[in-house]
Amino acid sequence: MAEIVQQRIEDRIPELEQLERVGLFTRREVKAMVKKVSALEYKLHRRIISKEDFITYIQYEINVLELIKKRRSRIGYTFKREEIEFTIIHRITNVFRRATAKWKDDVQLWLSHIVFCKKWNTTTQVSKVFSSMLAIHPDKPAFWIMAAKWEMEDRTSSESARLLFLRALRFHPDNQKLYQEYFEWSSCTREASKEQKALEQAKMDLGEYEFSEEIMKAELARVIYKDAIQKIKGADFLLSFLAIARLFDFTKEMQEEILQDLQALHADDPLTWDFMAKRELEAESLPSPEHESKQTKALEVGRREERCCTVYEEAVTAVPTEAMWLRYVTFCYERFKRKSNNEELKQKRREKALAVFQRAHELSLLAESLYKQWLQVLLAVGLTDTAAEVAVAAARRFSQSLDTWQSGLQVLVSVRSHDVPTLFEEALAHIKPKESLPLWLLRVEWTEETQSLENTEAFFQKGLLSLVPAISVAMKEKYLDWCYRTGGVKKAKKVFTSLQENRPFSLAFFQKMIQIEKEQETCKMQNLREYYERALREFGSEEDNLWLDYIKEELNHPQGKPENCGKIHWRAMRVLQGERVERFIAKYTLAQTGHL
Repeated sequence: MAEIVQQRIEDRIPELEQLERVGLFTRREVKAMVKKVSALEYKLHRRIISKEDFITYIQYEINVLELIKKRRSRIGYTFKREEIEFTIIHRITNVFRRATAKWKDDVQLWLSHIVFCKKWNTTTQVSKVFSSMLAIHPDKPAFWIMAAKWEMEDRTSSESARLLFLRALRFHPDNQKLYQEYFEWSSCTREASKEQKALEQAKMDLGEYEFSEEIMKAELARVIYKDAIQKIKGADFLLSFLAIARLFDFTKEMQEEILQDLQALHADDPLTWDFMAKRELEAESLPSPEHESKQTKALEVGRREERCCTVYEEAVTAVPTEAMWLRYVTFCYERFKRKSNNEELKQKRREKALAVFQRAHELSLLAESLYKQWLQVLLAVGLTDTAAEVAVAAARRFSQSLDTWQSGLQVLVSVRSHDVPTLFEEALAHIKPKESLPLWLLRVEWTEETQSLENTEAFFQKGLLSLVPAISVAMKEKYLDWCYRTGGVKKAKKVFTSLQENRPFSLAFFQKMIQIEKEQETCKMQNLREYYERALREFGSEEDNLWLDYIKEELNHPQGKPENCGKIHWRAMRVLQGERVERFIAKYTLAQTGHL
C-alpha cells in the first residue's frame, strides 16, 4: 500500500512544481498539500475503505481547483492549465469512477460526478458517466431524460438524444414523463430545424446541427404523440401533449388533431368537458378600442362565462355523474369568488352559482366537499334560512362524516337555529365516540353562550362521565374554566378537589388551576405547592418544564422557600429519563445563571 501511495505522490510532482514555479502556491503551501494528500491517499488504499473517505478526497481536490481559479484571477495568470487544472480534473474523475464502481447504487455519487464534469467543462466525460450510470440504473426514467437533454442542449446532438429516448422507452414503455419529454424534444428540434433552413438559405455554416427530413416535416412529433396515446390512456395525459404543443408556433394543426382525439377518445371523461368549457374563456374576441369602458369589458367577460356554462350544461346532460357536476360547480364557485366592480356581473355569477349548487343537490350529485362551499355562498349573500336547511340536509346525507356534521352545526350555531340541540344529539348518535371530540367542544361553546347555568352544569356532568378518555379530559379543562368564570375561585377549588383523583387528566387541567391561584390577590404558596405536587404525580416523568416552573415559583413567590429548590431538583433527576434529563439540566443551568 505504501508503494502505491508513494507512486501517486510522485506522479503529482510536475503539477506541484508548476504551481510553485508560476507563483500560484508557495513552497510552504506545496509541502502542506503533500502532507494532506498523503493522508488522504492512505485512506483510499486501506483494506476496509469507506465512502466518506472518497468524498473527503474529492472535496479536497475540488477546493484546490477553486483556490487555483481564484488565484489565477487575482494575479492574472492564464497559462499552464493542461499541466495543472487538467491533471487535477483527471485525478478527480478517476476517484469518482472508483467510488461509483464500489457503490453502484448510490445515486448521489453519480449525480455529483455529472455536476462536477459539467462545471469543469469535460463534455466527453459527461457522456461516459451518463452511459455508465444508465447501464446500472436503467430503471430510473429521470436519468434517461437527463442524459437526453444533455446530448441535445449541451452537445447539440439531436440524434444521440433521440436514440436515448428510444432506449428509455424500451425500458419504460408506459412512462408518461418520458413520452412528454420526447414529444417536447421533437418539437424543440422542429423549431431549431426552421432556423437551420433559414441558415441554409443564407449559405451559412451549420456546424454540428443536422436534422433528418422526418424532423423537418414535423412528422416525428406526431409519431411520438400517436404512439403515446395508444399505450397510455387518459384525458389528462393527452392534454399534457396539448400544453406542450401550445409552446410552439408550428403546431396549430397538431393542436387541432389533439383536440379531436380528446373528444373522440375521452368523450365521457369530465376532464375533457371541463377543458372544452374553459376554452371559451380564452376564445378570441373582436379587437376592441383602447378606450373601451369597464362596463363593456365586464359584458364581454359575462358572455364568455355564459358560453362556458353552455358547454357545462351539455356536459352534465351527456355525462350526469358526480365528477362532472363537481367540475361544473367548482367553475361557478370560482367565478363567484372573483372580484368585480360590475354589479350586474356579480349578480349573474351569484345567481348562477346558487342555481348550479341547488340542481346538483337535488340530483344527489353534489360532492360532500362542495357543501361547505355552498354554505359559504349562502351566508355571504345573506340567505341564512336556506343555509340552515342545506346544513341539515348535508349532515343527514353524509351522516358518517365528522367534517360535514361539524361545518353544518357551525352554520346552525351562527344563525341561531332552534334545531341545534336536536342536531347535536343526532350527530353524536352517528359519529363514532372516539372521533366525536370536536362536536363536544362545539357543543360546549354553544351551551355556555345560550343555555342556563343549570343546563350547562348538566351538560358538563354528562361529558365528565364519558367513557372516551379524550372527551373526559377535555371536559375537565372546560368545566374548571367555566366554574371559575361563573362561580369564582371558591367554586373552581371545589371542582378541582372533586376531580383531582378522577383520572385521566391533562397537564392543562392542573396548569389552569395554578393560573387561577396566581390571579388571586392573596396568592398562597401553600396552594400552589399542592397543585404542583398533584400535577407532578401525574406528569412528573414526562414534563421537565413542570419541574422548572415549580422551582421558579419557589424562588420568585414572596412565600416561596428557595431552600426547597435543591430537593425539587434532586427529585426531578430521579424521575425524569433519557433526553428529558438532559433538557432539564440545560434549562436549570440557564435559569441559575439568569439566562432563562
